[in-house]
Amino acid sequence: MTTNPVFRELSPAALALLGLPNVAYVKPVEIDGVTGYAVHAADGNQLTVLADRDSAFATILEHDMEPFSVH
Repeated sequence: MTTNPVFRELSPAALALLGLPNVAYVKPVEIDGVTGYAVHAADGNQLTVLADRDSAFATILEHDMEPFSVH
């Protein structure tokens, strides 16, 4: 998957301001000492947390959204 480097530099708030309702981002989170991968809408609302990064990206794609990774 290729990601436009410009989008990597944008904060979640900036993405929301761009009016990108079909964009979601994935970021690692720790829950009870276990790493999970949170999926957020462009406006920052958390949509779900999944056990692995690949599942998070696949879920976004299944919902016709464009995934981006946030570190």
